This record gives sequence, C-alpha cells and structure tokens, in this order.
Amino acid sequence: MTDILNNAISLLTIALGLFGLLAPRYTAQVLDLEPTRSTMGLSELRASAGGLFVALGLVCLVTGAPGAYAMLGVAYVGAATGRTLAMILDHPPQPKALAWFALEAGPAAFLLWANPGPWA
Repeated sequence: MTDILNNAISLLTIALGLFGLLAPRYTAQVLDLEPTRSTMGLSELRASAGGLFVALGLVCLVTGAPGAYAMLGVAYVGAATGRTLAMILDHPPQPKALAWFALEAGPAAFLLWANPGPWA
C-alpha cells in the first residue's frame, strides 16, 4: 500500500507541476496571482511551481528510493508551513487556502511517516 500511495503522490506532484510549467497563466489565475508589466512572474511559476515539482516527482518515480519520497515530504512540509504562515499573516480566502493546505500537509504527513529519510 505504501508503494501505491508514494507513486500516487508523486504522480499528483508531477501533474500539478505540469500546470505550473506548461500553463503558468492558468496557474496564476487559479492561485489568484496578478500579472504585472513583466513576465518574470510567469518565469517564477514555471520554475518554482512547475519544473521543481515535476523534477521532484520524477526522481521519486524513477528511483523508488524511500529517501527521495521522504525529501518530497520535506518539500510538502515547506509548502504547508508557508501556507500556514500566509493564512496567519496574509489572510487569503480561507476555504481556498485550507484546501491547498490539505493538499500539502496530507502528502507531507504520509511521506514522512511511511519513508525513512537520510536522517533515519
């Protein structure tokens, strides 16, 4: 069951990353991000919400290494932590923020519980 969930989370990570990588304008709209006079924001979405997550998910699927899945969990912890801080300080629309938090904290919790990291 762990392998199935590891792979499902990796595929979800890749799918979400592909939106950021290939459709940054759509991703910006979904995330309520405003375009500016520069296209640097699109570049940032392609890099941080796109390519980074595609690469993380692919490494997990290709290697199948528990440490890789654990590090994906660490990445999700970082995202969930940033989301929590944003909910406290920035007051985004709570239903949307809570939904994204669940999509970050849930995988983080499972991946770190089920996969020994290099620190174990």
